[in-house]
Amino acid sequence: MNTLPKKSFAMVQTGRRALEKRDIAIPDIDDDSAILELEACGICGSDLEQYEGAIKVPMPIIPGHEPLGKIAKIGDKAARRWGVEVGDRVAVETMISCRFCSCCLGGRYHLCDSRKMYSYIPVSEAPGLWGGYSQYMYLHPNTIMHKVSKNLTPETAVIFNPLGAGYRWGVEIPRTKPGDSVVILGPGQRGISCVIACREVGAGTIIVTGLAADAKKLDVAKFYGADHTINVDEENSVKRVKQLTDGGADVVIDVSAYATQPVRDALDMVKPGGTIVLAGVKGMKTVDDFVSDLIVLKEINIRGAIGVTSTGYRSAINLIESGRVDFQKMHTHEFELADADVALRTLARELDDEGSIHSCLIPPK
Repeated sequence: MNTLPKKSFAMVQTGRRALEKRDIAIPDIDDDSAILELEACGICGSDLEQYEGAIKVPMPIIPGHEPLGKIAKIGDKAARRWGVEVGDRVAVETMISCRFCSCCLGGRYHLCDSRKMYSYIPVSEAPGLWGGYSQYMYLHPNTIMHKVSKNLTPETAVIFNPLGAGYRWGVEIPRTKPGDSVVILGPGQRGISCVIACREVGAGTIIVTGLAADAKKLDVAKFYGADHTINVDEENSVKRVKQLTDGGADVVIDVSAYATQPVRDALDMVKPGGTIVLAGVKGMKTVDDFVSDLIVLKEINIRGAIGVTSTGYRSAINLIESGRVDFQKMHTHEFELADADVALRTLARELDDEGSIHSCLIPPK
């Protein structure tokens, strides 16, 4: 096995909007686990919610649930199980499931009752290196990973996570097929990823909605294949969608965070017999004027979506490796690991008006 440094530099969250630089011991591993040397860790809205304290996690903790890196050390049993060896580049899935409950055995491991998630396990739980805001990271035996080509830049390869969500939320769950009209509520990195995935499978008219402050993101959505964008601050989005889809869309995907109006709008935007995918969490808020009779009378199929599963990740990695899509307009920023707070504040539009779309942290070598 390779010799590693004794400690890993990491950014540790100790409280709301509080990140500290720390050196954390790199653990010995058994035959069933591994150590990842990170090349990049993607940042998304969940990172910001954790930073702001909206997601309650035990602290201190190492954030980061979108890790990409190379296997630095691995046990023999783990190498056989995962089919990887030292030096292989891998994309690591967020969730760690038990493998034995009814959900896991039924192929729905992302719904495992006892699942854990990288980024949400405290430093106090051995071996401590549970998050991607670090130089090195521990890989639990129940980790799911995917090999990724070393020919890609880390900044491109790490897009596997939001793009995986695009495939699962935009294609797999609603079963989007060629010619389907699709409305995507929210033009963030996962909304844009839904555009890319839906365009890849041959969707027909694609419409993306956003706020006036999302003007740049809406332009990027058009670059990646959206036929129309709607500024909801200036237009009646329901009326406009019905005009553009001859009465209603086959698929409506809500990826907006905390805003409840898009859920209500989706009921009016979708055509009879259509599908709504709800993937944006609302902080447990209720939806005003939610008319359940519309679901009955229009026979609307409503599906929830939490996280990404292996098929979505694999579709994303295959597309990234194919080179068919240039992700430079989607990936807008990269930051040094020590500047994690700057990265999160940029995402929150605190440091400029546009903020970031997709960004990542790059650890020191």
